[in-house]
Amino acid sequence: MDSLPFGRSGHFYRGNLHTHSTNSDGDFPPDEVVRRYREAGYDFVALSEHFMPQYDYRISDTRPFRSEDFTTIIAAELHQGKTLVDERWHALAVGIPHDFAAPENGETQAEITRRAADTGAFIGIVHPSWYGLSLEDARAIESAHAIEIYNHGSHVEVDRGEDWPFCEQLLNSGWRLNAFATDDAHRLTHDWLGGWVNVHAESLDPGELVESLKAGRFYSSQGPEIHDVQLDGDKVHISCSPAATISAQGRGSKSRHEEGDGLTQAMFEVTRFKDAYMRITVRDAEGRRAWTNPIWFQ
Repeated sequence: MDSLPFGRSGHFYRGNLHTHSTNSDGDFPPDEVVRRYREAGYDFVALSEHFMPQYDYRISDTRPFRSEDFTTIIAAELHQGKTLVDERWHALAVGIPHDFAAPENGETQAEITRRAADTGAFIGIVHPSWYGLSLEDARAIESAHAIEIYNHGSHVEVDRGEDWPFCEQLLNSGWRLNAFATDDAHRLTHDWLGGWVNVHAESLDPGELVESLKAGRFYSSQGPEIHDVQLDGDKVHISCSPAATISAQGRGSKSRHEEGDGLTQAMFEVTRFKDAYMRITVRDAEGRRAWTNPIWFQ
C-alpha cells in the first residue's frame, strides 16, 4: 500500500515506455519519434529498440533530445532464446545504460533480464498474448517488475493487445507484479497515442522516473485520469475524470463496480479483497480505461 502514488508531493508525468525508431524496425529516426511524442503532450519517452544482431545490438542514445520540460529514458527490448511455443523472447528494460553490453554466447532471456535489472532497469514482460507467452515462460523472468497489460499496436493491428487476464493469473498465484500500458509504436499512425503511463515523481529526472516505475508509483491509461485513490479503514475512495464505470477487481472473481453518467467518485468496501489484492479500473463513456497497479493487503 505504500506504493500508492496519490496524495504525495511531486507530479504525474505522462510517458511511453515502448516504441521504436529506424535504429531497429521503426519508420522514423530517433529525433523525429521524440519530437512527435513531445509535441503530442508527453513528458517523456523511452525508445526501446530491438536488441538483436541484425540491428547491431544498437541502443538509441536519446540523451541529446532532453530538455527542461521533456526527457527520455534509455531502454531496449531484449530477445534471447525461445519461448515454449518456439517464439523469440521479448522483454522490456527501461533505464539501462546506453552502452549496455551485447549478450554473450548462450546467455538466456532470464540471464539478460537479470543483468539489465542489476544495472537498475525496470523490467517488463511485454505483449504476452501477441505471441502466445505461457505462464511458465513468464515465471522464468524472476527479475520482472511488471506485465504489459495493454499494447496499443497489438490491439489495433491483430486484436491481441489486452493482458490483464494473463497478469492476474500470476497475481492470483502470489507474484507481486505491477502493470503498464504502452503504444509499442513503429509507424506513428494507427499505433501510437493509445496507451501510456502516468508516473509520479518529484521531477523529470530519468533516474527518478525509473525508481518510481520499479516501486509501482504510477498508473496506466488510454485517456481517463485517476485523481486519487485513498484507503480509509475498510473503505477505498476513488476520484477521477468523468467516467461511465468505476470498478475494483481482486483475486479470483472478487469485484465491485459503480455505473453512471459522468461519475467522478466511488467508494468500495475492501474487506472482501483483503486476502490478497485489489486494483481499480476507470472506464469513460468512449470505452477508454485507466488502471491502477495492484494494491496488496497481505
